[in-house]
Formats: sequence, structure tokens, C-alpha cells
Amino acid sequence: MACSSQNSWSDRYAAVVVTLSVLDLATVTKATTPSQALAECTALARVAEAASFRRFWVAEHHGMAGVASSAPAVLLAHLAAQTETIRVGAGGVMLPNHAPLVIAEQFGTLEALHPGRIDLGLGRAPGTDPKTARALGRGDAERFPDDVLELMSYFTGQAPIVAMPGRGEHPEVWLLGSSTYSAQLAGYLGLPFSFAYHFAPDLVHKAAELYRASFRPSEVLAEPHLMVAVTTLCASEAEEAQFLAGPMRLSTLLLRTGRPEPMSSPEEVAARGFSDQEQQFLDAATANHVVGTASEVVNGLNSLATSTGADELLLSTRAFAIEDRIRSLELIAQAFALN
Repeated sequence: MACSSQNSWSDRYAAVVVTLSVLDLATVTKATTPSQALAECTALARVAEAASFRRFWVAEHHGMAGVASSAPAVLLAHLAAQTETIRVGAGGVMLPNHAPLVIAEQFGTLEALHPGRIDLGLGRAPGTDPKTARALGRGDAERFPDDVLELMSYFTGQAPIVAMPGRGEHPEVWLLGSSTYSAQLAGYLGLPFSFAYHFAPDLVHKAAELYRASFRPSEVLAEPHLMVAVTTLCASEAEEAQFLAGPMRLSTLLLRTGRPEPMSSPEEVAARGFSDQEQQFLDAATANHVVGTASEVVNGLNSLATSTGADELLLSTRAFAIEDRIRSLELIAQAFALN
């Protein structure tokens, strides 16, 4: 079933009220350069803003030929300058890779330049393979709770060192996670929490439960706020959506088997085919992807929001062509009557 009018969608799906945001990886394909990937990321941010999505986040990954968002703070400076109202942020900065003072200064600068529009999502994984993590020079995930507290102290001015810009600036700090560890830490610190359902679907309900159970009100957040990241792709027809999702599925397979590469086209993926073993892996790894027509995607997102009690969903769409990524966001925005 294709999209009809906004009124009919609004009437049908009014039972679930959830904020929608966007996660992008500045996807490099076999037909694009990193420069083009960053330009497409910028175009997608403008589309997300025009469609009234709440936030536009980019993720820190290193050593991956298909991902150009390795320097979130640099990219966010550009994205914030190219948009006007949408919140832009890191989903996230992998804190073990960085000195907390450096991140405080970077995001303090961003917040000073674009007050009230900057999000700082923090993760404890390196966002890469062990060899690249060693090249980054830090990589001590055991220090994550202390590093988070140190980073926040630069914004509040409680640190013995002055971060400038940083002190007195207040980007919206989030914790990210694909396990229950960061869920509990986010609750304990009274911070909003984003769970990577697209990486670890089996743990989402346990993480949500532990986050709410451990939540303690803080100066920045009176009640728990849960966002769930989900892989999604929407098209006018179901068969078209499944065809366009082929490259996203292949990228998942290559990443999980340590062979990441620039994204292939849907035609290349269809011609490639998959072995029985690969297909079994893909069926399991992508079972949580929400792919289909507008009605199918809305039903899937509503179901996820209802089952997890999520306040917000973070949509990740990795189609080969920027036009298909844009169309997917526009169809979802229309279906949820965001405008």
C-alpha cells in the first residue's frame, strides 16, 4: 500500500506519538568519492530539516572504506552551518579514542557557534577494528565512566582546567550503547540514552528496562528519555524497497565478516547472490530492519516504539543512491505527518 494523504495517515496512526530523528554515516559507494559522500550527507541533513525530523546525527567510524564520517566534530560544523533549525550531533563520539578535554573544546565550540542545536552522543566502543583502535592511540574503554564525568565537568566549570570554549556551554549530552552497561550508566547519571537496536536487537528491551529502573533525575533531565536506533528503508512499492535494501544488507555482511568496502549498487548485489550460509547470516542479522512501503514501515516503527516505550526513534538509511535515501525520509515524514 502506497502513501495517500497526510490526513488519512495521521488518523490511522495517531495512537503512537514518537519523535523521529536521522542517523547518517556519509556513505561512500562504488560510484562516489568521500567528497561526494559528504556532500550527500549535507543534502540529506537539509532534507531532514525540511521534513521536520528532530535531529540529524553522524557516527564516528574509522578504517571503513564505505563510511566518511570519521571526524564528527568537523562534519557537524559544516552541517550546522548548512542548516538552520534541526539539531545536529554525534551519534556518537567514541570517547575512548579521545581526550575528554579535546571533545569538550570541540563541542563547546560547536555549541558557542550554534547555541541550542548541538548534541553530543558518547559511546565506549572504538568504532573500528583493533589495529585501527591502536593507531588512534587511546582505546581504554574501562575509563569510560570517569571520562564521561571528566568531560561533563568541563562544561559545568567544575574541572580544575578551563575548557574554552566549553565552560558554560551546554551541548545536549547523550550516552549510546548496544549493551546494558551504558543503559545503566546513563540512568545513574541522569542522561538521555540511545540504544543501538540496529546492532543488538535482542538486548533492546532489557536495556530499556534497566535504563528506566536505574534512572536518577539530574540537572539536565528530570525523567528518562530513550531513543532507539533502527535501520529502515521506505519506497513506494514493497519489491522496490527490498531491492534497494540489497546494498545495505551486503554492507552488513561485509562489516560483520571483517571485509568492509564501498557500497555496491542494487543491481550488483542482485547479480552477486548469496551462498546458503551467507543468506542464513543475513536473515538473522537484518531481521530487525524495517523495510517496505510507507504502511509497512510505519507499522514496524510503531511496533518498535510501543514495545520499547521509546520516546524517540533514530532512523538509519543506507541506500546506494542519495535520491533513494531522500525519498525514504520523505515518505516516512509524510506517513507520520511530521510537517
